[in-house]
Amino acid sequence: NRFESVIRNLDNVRENITAARSRIMDADFATETTNLTKALIVQQAGISVLSQANTLPQNVLSLLGGR
Repeated sequence: NRFESVIRNLDNVRENITAARSRIMDADFATETTNLTKALIVQQAGISVLSQANTLPQNVLSLLGGR
């Protein structure tokens, strides 16, 4: 029957669209997770550099003062 064929075809289209949407959403989530991880690593590296830079003057004063 023609109507049954159209209904089956529309069901297939709906399933394909749902699957494609799911793949797109998963890809976006993966990209955003990667971007967040990268930003956190850069932030931690910056904190580490600042921490080391803050101890440098103390170390110099300690050497000059003979402590």
